[in-house]
Formats: sequence, C-alpha cells, structure tokens
Amino acid sequence: MQDDPKTLVSTAWLAAHLRDPDLRILDASWYLPDAGRDAGAEYAEAHIPGARFFDIDEVADLRSELPHTAPPPEKFIARLRAMGVGDGHQVVVYDGAGLFSAARVWWLFRLMGKTDIAVLDGGLPKWRAENRELEDMPPVIRDRHMTVSRQPNLIRDVTQVAAAAKLGDHEIVDARSPARFRGETPEPRPGLRAGHIPGSKNVHYASLLNPDGTMKAPEALRAVFLAAGVDLNKPVITTCGSGVTAAILSLALERIGHRDHALYDGSWAEWGMYGDLRVEKG
Repeated sequence: MQDDPKTLVSTAWLAAHLRDPDLRILDASWYLPDAGRDAGAEYAEAHIPGARFFDIDEVADLRSELPHTAPPPEKFIARLRAMGVGDGHQVVVYDGAGLFSAARVWWLFRLMGKTDIAVLDGGLPKWRAENRELEDMPPVIRDRHMTVSRQPNLIRDVTQVAAAAKLGDHEIVDARSPARFRGETPEPRPGLRAGHIPGSKNVHYASLLNPDGTMKAPEALRAVFLAAGVDLNKPVITTCGSGVTAAILSLALERIGHRDHALYDGSWAEWGMYGDLRVEKG
C-alpha cells in the first residue's frame, strides 16, 4: 500500500512518525447500537499513544434531528482546539472496527478545508495484531489555533440529491449492504422505509476492503465501482444509512483519483423518512 498523508497511511508509517511533534492522532471509533460496544470506554481502556477521542455524535450539529450531521465550522474549530488539534498538524484518524467510522472524520476535515489528514489503514485491529504500542493515559493537550474554509462542493442536501436522481447527471452510490439497498431487510433505525434512491448504484463499503480490514489497492477499487455499473466519468454522490460508511466510498474515490465527489449527509436516515420522496426496491 502506498502511504499518502492526505488519504491513507499504513500502521508502519504511523509507527515511524508516532513521535513527530506535529502529528495528531484521533480515535474516531463509533458503532451501531446493535454492536453492543462502547467506543468511549474502549478508548479509555487502550488507545494508540497520544490519541484523542473524537465523538462523531458530539462533534456534530445537534440542532439537526438527523444523526451526526456535519457541525457548523465554529463548533468544529472549538472542539478540535480543545483536543489540541490545529493549523499545521498532520492528523491520522483510526477506529476500532478497522476501517469504518474513521473515514467519516477524514471527510469532515476535508469539508472544513483541512487536507492534512489520513485514515489509518486497518485501524486499531491491525495495530493490535502487530503488537504495537498502546496506552490508557489521556494525552497532554496544548491549544493550537485553527482556521477552516468550508468546502460546499463536498456535501449535498436532500434537494440536491433529488435533483441529481431526476436528471441523472450524477452517479449516486449507496454504501449499505445489498439486502438493505434492495429493500429486503428492515432499516436499523425505526420508522424508515426500505429501498434506495431511484437510479442509485450499490457499492457495499465492505467490498472495498481486504479480509484484514485494509483498503484494496486503487486498481481493485476501480474494478469494484465499474462492476457495480458506476460511470466514473460522472460526478459521484455517496450515500449510506447516516453518512458514515458513505465516507468510505468517498475515500476510495479519492484513492483512485476521482476528485469530483460529494457526500449526502442526510443519507437514508433522511431520504427514507419522507413519504414524498420516491423509493426503489430490488
């Protein structure tokens, strides 16, 4: 795997840079309720040295009824400064599932105009499997100035997605499981209809990963998108259940050099809630 501090880095890269003074590490572990895991408690028990805990449900716009909606820039700045993360830092973000919720934080940083961030390939499971250093101590925090520049081209709302679905001028790519995409299984969030956005394509996020939880090589990623019928000559809107695994698709698109992509932040938690929005099954 080719290390890229703006997209994806290996455990070996992180181990080599672990003591760099301008490196900041974030533990962005997050799990669905049925996983029965407490991300905050697991972080407190053991984390990569120096890591700060990034709670995607709290570093969010809590005024929204939708889960972990992207926060306003001023809240993002305040929370990251409180973690000691600011301008000039190289950030590496990981999670306890391997490669799952960390990509959401990667996308969120990019939404705020911060590009010096990479996901740890294979995450904490790979780091543990290699018997690398862990600690249970909280990091020493020093405040650091942060400036952001929100990039509206990286996010889409329900009106923009509905227009894209009607016009067919974008590829809408859904990261949920095939059964959820086809509407064959109920959604984990109560009250949501089953199915998918009309005209969207299904690329289950797990199909982009190797058995060890690392991301596939760029040529293999490209093959997965093409096999799903995604026209990579079009701009892409990524979506999923609530905007978390959609970011894995966004990361994969960035890895293959497809720069024209945006994430539907409301995702199915929003689309599946409104009866006046069309739903397809099968």
